[in-house]
Amino acid sequence: MSLRAGIVGLPNVGKSTLFNAVVENGKAQAANFPFCTIEPNVGIVAVPDPQLQVLSYLSKSQRAVPASVEFVDIAGLVKGASQGEGLGNKFLSHIREVDSILQVVRCFEDNDIIHVNGKVDPKSDIDVINLELVFSDLDQIEKRMEKLKKSKAKDPQSKVKEEAERSALERIQRVLMDGKPARSVALSDLEKDAVKHLCLLTMKPVIYVANVAETDLADSGSNSHVQEVTKIASHLQSGVVTISAQVEAELTELPLEDRTEYLKSLGVEESGLGNLIRATYRLLGMRTYFTSGEKVMLMIAFIYKWSGPPDSSGPELVVGLGMTAPQAAGVIHSDFEKGFIRAETVAYDDFVAAGSLSAAREKGLLRSEGKDYIVQEGDVMLFRFNV
Repeated sequence: MSLRAGIVGLPNVGKSTLFNAVVENGKAQAANFPFCTIEPNVGIVAVPDPQLQVLSYLSKSQRAVPASVEFVDIAGLVKGASQGEGLGNKFLSHIREVDSILQVVRCFEDNDIIHVNGKVDPKSDIDVINLELVFSDLDQIEKRMEKLKKSKAKDPQSKVKEEAERSALERIQRVLMDGKPARSVALSDLEKDAVKHLCLLTMKPVIYVANVAETDLADSGSNSHVQEVTKIASHLQSGVVTISAQVEAELTELPLEDRTEYLKSLGVEESGLGNLIRATYRLLGMRTYFTSGEKVMLMIAFIYKWSGPPDSSGPELVVGLGMTAPQAAGVIHSDFEKGFIRAETVAYDDFVAAGSLSAAREKGLLRSEGKDYIVQEGDVMLFRFNV
């Protein structure tokens, strides 16, 4: 299950530079003029996780397959996009197709790089994009409400779903009119399901990516632009990550063994890719489990539960609403879910301490879990199933 994250922002804020850097073999055009990206560029990036290599070694797996994130570099947005300005609706349609939004915000000064509005102003940049998303959602809701008024659903189940959709859209519409995102509205599971088909733009989780100069990376907290982005992200109940697209681009030019030293010379421990992925996981309530075998060690990522905007401790995880063992098996292959018998399961730390699945079994650490088991973060699982 590859997570799709759309990289958005005004023209010339560093979106394509960031995309090319994190994807490494990305071919997105990065140039100093608006709309140099027209069609979205797509790249799949392996999720960096040292646990996978450790487990692969202990299991003597022939190969290790990491989870992945699909980054989509979407064309720059301008004021009036919801009415067709710039690339307009084409841009907005691309956003509807992603799971989460990474909104790149320029937080660096550089007279050689043109800002579409003439000056670096994070609040103004964020407001432009957010308002266009709000306008687009309002337009979509208005059209949908008109259709619901004409609906003649007769069976009780359809009537209940339509009423849930109508109720949800009325509350979302009021919030949007105040300039707030749809995701700030508390909806029941039935209401969420009823409006899901609309793919509302402001319903998607957002991470603000503060793009700073190389010299500001180690002490980004003192950057006034970053401070402003952080304040806005907190107010909008969204995530925030500081990154230097230029540093990420320079890293791709270095051999793997030299990258750590280069980062240390800048006063940071890791690249922005790791920060971005962790922030996205945290925002969506993403969890990972590992399937163990001699032929292959798989790292599987899935959305455990996203019940609304995160608080300071992260998203609310609701026990019982996660992925069951058969569903987790089905992510690998549908036959695994259909013929599921049981999952032999051990926690990552216990597996590493034991040294192997057989040793974990001997020590009583390997559990036999059935169809109702909810997969936990870091589970190592060997699925038993009938063909």
